[in-house]
Amino acid sequence: MLKGLNIRIKKGLLFLVFMVCFIAAANAKDVVRKYIAKYKPLVDSLSIEYGIPVSIITAISIVESGAGKSQPATLLNNHFGMVGRNTAMKRKGIKTKYKEYLNAAASFRDFCGMVSRKKYYRSLNGSNDYDKWVNAMAKAGYSTTPEVWKKEILYAIKKYKLDMVAE
Repeated sequence: MLKGLNIRIKKGLLFLVFMVCFIAAANAKDVVRKYIAKYKPLVDSLSIEYGIPVSIITAISIVESGAGKSQPATLLNNHFGMVGRNTAMKRKGIKTKYKEYLNAAASFRDFCGMVSRKKYYRSLNGSNDYDKWVNAMAKAGYSTTPEVWKKEILYAIKKYKLDMVAE
């Protein structure tokens, strides 16, 4: 009798763990979808203005900001991991290397401006080939861990079908 009860408890616990993981994964995907929808109009206009693919701007912002949930994104409006001045120490007693922006739109615009000043930009401007963009940015040193960064960006593009977004 106890053996049968133990098996039912184990099965119940396994099911519970599975459901918690499933719900957490669904919630995380929903957070990203809402983030994409929230910034889509801004990203669309910046893509047209700068000739940077929507998939690149969106994927990098998702990865670098945790879909807007990271501390730099919530505290400093920094969605791209840009380094620079901030008032976080003065305001919150937090020491950080990340640049502070008045709002998220300023962060997105600064990122596009920074990309447009890079050597690789001239040859890629207007191209929607996200593989070329990711490789060029990684090679130019956008990330301190370029191979990991490339995989994360490409994974985000594929997982959220950012290459299917009208560009």
